[in-house]
Amino acid sequence: MTATLGEPTPPPPTDLLGRELLFVTGKGGVGKTTVTAALAQLASQQGRRVLACDIDASGGLGSMFEAGPTGFTPTPVAPGISVMSMDTEASLREYLKLHLRIPLAGRIGPLAKAFDFVATAAPGVREILTVGKLCWEVKEGHFDLVVVDAPASGHVVSQLGAPQAINDLVKVGQIRTQTDWMLEILSDPGRTGVVAVTTPEEMPVSETIELTERIAEQTSAALAAVVVNRVLPELFTTREEEVFERLRTPELCGSIGEVVGGDVAPVLEAARLAVNMRRARAVHLRHLQERLDPRIAVLLVPYIFTRVGGLRSTRQVATSLGDELGL
Repeated sequence: MTATLGEPTPPPPTDLLGRELLFVTGKGGVGKTTVTAALAQLASQQGRRVLACDIDASGGLGSMFEAGPTGFTPTPVAPGISVMSMDTEASLREYLKLHLRIPLAGRIGPLAKAFDFVATAAPGVREILTVGKLCWEVKEGHFDLVVVDAPASGHVVSQLGAPQAINDLVKVGQIRTQTDWMLEILSDPGRTGVVAVTTPEEMPVSETIELTERIAEQTSAALAAVVVNRVLPELFTTREEEVFERLRTPELCGSIGEVVGGDVAPVLEAARLAVNMRRARAVHLRHLQERLDPRIAVLLVPYIFTRVGGLRSTRQVATSLGDELGL
């Protein structure tokens, strides 16, 4: 493993990239967009044709490849990688054209207003257009892998559960037929998986544990892996920590300061802070591993000390994930 904390050994890496559909989710701010882009990058390096989808249409996923604005139509951003931004109205237009043979040009006007009314009244309708588009790309085989920068962990469960929610409401007809094949794809762990991204901190870890439980209880999708992002490296051994503590006395700090020509107290304080931060994060990581199903792979990504994101960060995280997966 490339980044260990001396905690229980995680389970063997799974064939994560062998699936056809991956939903990447996690608490806001943990780096799920970066991990989504890195998984796309890694899969393309394995010779797979990848579609990366930005559910929130924020443009963040495209920026990880230093590409321009993206839309509903997949846009090539790197060799083997295309990016699209989800648009529920465009998805509805495509659905009506493909399945009901209704030719539509431009905005769908009154039909869009009717859709908004129905979507507000019936839970799952709006989500089904998002999930349906992703499953359609898998069904048609346009790409080898669809990797999704999914909503934060508080919303992804309702999205993944949308086909089943519609099935519970509609028992026969065209819509039921559509949700049946979507559920077939979503419920097959060999084809679809959820990747939960977290950081080794209290709130993200607690939310990830809760998410894994909700996915198991409320959806037919399977948790494929947990990516722990921003793992701090072990900079100092216990013996070195003891040396730093002995050097912290005013007399020794003063003597060393005279030799080096500066105040060494801030340097020693920084060393203590690094040790304490890593130790605290190790506790949260151990708690996460204890609560997870031991069959779930835990992939550790080291903290990347860089001021900017973009392609450089994408490649660095892809390299780390590749090491964790044994690629």
